[in-house]
Amino acid sequence: MQSLTTQEAIEERIFLIREHRVMLDKDLAELYGVPTKVLNQAVKRNIKRFPEDFMFRLTKAEKDELVTICDQFEMLKHSVANPYVFTEQGVAMLSSALNSERAIQVNIAIMRVFVKMREIVSTHKELLHKLILLEKKTEKHDKEIHAIFEAIRQLMIVPEKPKRTIGFHKP
Repeated sequence: MQSLTTQEAIEERIFLIREHRVMLDKDLAELYGVPTKVLNQAVKRNIKRFPEDFMFRLTKAEKDELVTICDQFEMLKHSVANPYVFTEQGVAMLSSALNSERAIQVNIAIMRVFVKMREIVSTHKELLHKLILLEKKTEKHDKEIHAIFEAIRQLMIVPEKPKRTIGFHKP
């Protein structure tokens, strides 16, 4: 169990689908040490605990894209059933549907990974915001520096003396 519940092993099984971080039923079943069918049966027995923002079924297009992107899902290619995916809240709810010591330990490990991922995203958002502010300051300074150079160029231009015209002029 230890090798399956390492942070890296769990992180590799979290995907961004429909703007949610989710885990596939197959991966969760493997982590819990039960067949996927058993996991899905436990969910169906407790279906009221799993609204659509906790768990949803992938569309055929989403499944095909997942198979294309990840070699580990090659066996899903010929599956007639589209897999279920569970959001962080759905994974937390699984601990009540699967009540074994292993399920409890796996859930704790998964929750820690989700929390760490949220912290990382939060940190990145703060850095991105600071970078955007710095970029705006730099753009403003660039425009001001460009204006200064343009003014210097204008001052460096030697004015031409007016040419005298030849001939008689009426006063």
